[in-house]
Amino acid sequence: MKNKFRILIIVLSFISVNACGSGGSGGDDDIDTNPNNPVVITPSNLEVEVTIVGLDNNNPNGDGSGIVQFSATAMNAVKYGFKYGNQQEQQNTTGDFEYEFSQLGTETYTVTLYAYSSTGHGVSTNKFVTVFVEPELVWSDEFDVDGAVSTSNWLAETVPPFNGSWANGEKQHYTDRLDNAYVSNGTLKIVAKRETYTFENSTKEYTSARLITKDKYEFTYGRIDVRAKLPDGLGTWPAIWTLGANIDAVSWPACGEIDIMEHWRHDNYPEGQVSSATHTTACSGGCPNVSVGHTNLPDYNTEFHVYSVEWKEDELNFLIDGNFRYRYRPSPQTTDNWPYSADQFIILNVAMGGSWFEIDPNFTESTMEVDYVRVYQ
Repeated sequence: MKNKFRILIIVLSFISVNACGSGGSGGDDDIDTNPNNPVVITPSNLEVEVTIVGLDNNNPNGDGSGIVQFSATAMNAVKYGFKYGNQQEQQNTTGDFEYEFSQLGTETYTVTLYAYSSTGHGVSTNKFVTVFVEPELVWSDEFDVDGAVSTSNWLAETVPPFNGSWANGEKQHYTDRLDNAYVSNGTLKIVAKRETYTFENSTKEYTSARLITKDKYEFTYGRIDVRAKLPDGLGTWPAIWTLGANIDAVSWPACGEIDIMEHWRHDNYPEGQVSSATHTTACSGGCPNVSVGHTNLPDYNTEFHVYSVEWKEDELNFLIDGNFRYRYRPSPQTTDNWPYSADQFIILNVAMGGSWFEIDPNFTESTMEVDYVRVYQ
């Protein structure tokens, strides 16, 4: 077990005294309620000892477990309490409490410790603790088995939903062939090709793949990391994104869309500029008071980068290589601007062209490589 530093905090001020009718010892046998003997006993010298589990020189905010132990002592105290946020106060007679914080990353929290006397009077103090919570890997695809993409993790979407075509004026058909998606040498390859291909009486001049985890892995809240190297070539449109699992019931954009990474490769858009965005009923992409995150990556097609989103109960934080790039945090939250309280599923695809940009007439093929997809909670 890692060493524990114990922080002794002696409360010398900011102690509040309260009658603690129902919140104190509330009806205990040891409370003197004789109206002819109205004794008032107030606890004093409240001391709080805080232990952040795993705290040491290398882990100044703990070992990532999020566990913090509190030990309270006071003169004339027969009962102690602990409270965090809007949760119900915990009480015991020992003064020892343990709490496991769950918010991912490093956060500072305010907790309150109480001491109560036999007459129901009490003192309290607020304490501030900064704790690191390491996310737990709950789902991943490491793409370490050569051949076809795992059907346990992914579905290859092939049926175009708009009269034989996909949205946004895309020019390709998506297939479930090994020609367009396969695993080799530890990475997934999604290959966009120039070729004439007919599917359900609809003929296109390009093919690619669109892989989704719908009905296979869906989740609410957490962090998604995708390490990828993007394709090159005018007209390519790689994307790493999510959609609400309830899309069939509520349609788009009410289901919510989270674009972790998109890269449009065309003459009117800076090469290497990747974007992050959200799509909701209130706003699809960039709207008044809602920006779109842009990052320039000159080596987007020669080096791997980790594209991430931290999905919390009240905000989305987008990162590249662990560096914060963009935040979406609407206030006040409504069902229109925050559909992100329900499951989403992951999508990886490379589209070709769109209604607002063309494809290089000399294009032959290009590949997006994905080293891994990982979900932490």
